[in-house]
Amino acid sequence: MKRLFRIYDDIPRGVYLGVAIFSICFILALWSLLSYTGLTDTRLLPTPSDVLAAAQREAGDGTLWGDMLASSYRIGLGFLASTVLAIPIGLLMGTLKIGEAFFEPPIDLIRYMPAVAFVPLTIVWIGTDDRQKVAILFIGTFFQQVLLIMDNVKNVPRNLVNVAYTFGLKPWEVLTRVILPASLPGIVDTLRITMGWAWTYLVVCELVAADQGLGSRIMISERYFDMPAMILGVLVIGLLGITIDYLFKFLYARLFPYMKRRAA
Repeated sequence: MKRLFRIYDDIPRGVYLGVAIFSICFILALWSLLSYTGLTDTRLLPTPSDVLAAAQREAGDGTLWGDMLASSYRIGLGFLASTVLAIPIGLLMGTLKIGEAFFEPPIDLIRYMPAVAFVPLTIVWIGTDDRQKVAILFIGTFFQQVLLIMDNVKNVPRNLVNVAYTFGLKPWEVLTRVILPASLPGIVDTLRITMGWAWTYLVVCELVAADQGLGSRIMISERYFDMPAMILGVLVIGLLGITIDYLFKFLYARLFPYMKRRAA
């Protein structure tokens, strides 16, 4: 039992899985207790059965699959656009002070501006099609992502760089053969974290002029006070997000198995 509460110590995989399942069951049991027993108004907190019925209805008529596809498409494009720019700019900022001096002030300025404030501007500039929604997802993700990648690059031990120069590597070779591989585990972890942020901006980007998507469906359900459909939309966003999160963790474990051994 003492081993379970030692700081940074691993615990048996079976124990980890059992505790994880228990935590989910506890939330479901609490939800069932509050809704089925009448402790809360089911008009405000529908029962799990009501939400399941809404899922069956939306899956049966294809609404749920269309919303999931539309939202995943927007998330994918916005996150891809952010990552394609954030990685090279983050590498530049993390390795060259002049790059940091050029990029960090405007990025720091914009990252404190809430993404929702850009919704009216992007509608005027771009319109109300998918490009506007991808732009909001980009704005909500990129400016945080690039700074985290810069920190990943800065955390590469300076000794590795000095050894590379000792062996006669040129600066661009040091960047591609030493700094990038050494910072890649941190970058992949940053991508996992910022993907979660992208999903949190989904409702914001689908708030206006969207007839399809999970965020849009939540807003439409709110208009008609369809609480089961609202909760279903929130749960599906969470399930899709955690699925992608575990895919990133699986990718991390496969690409960088040495990181766990190093931590041990």
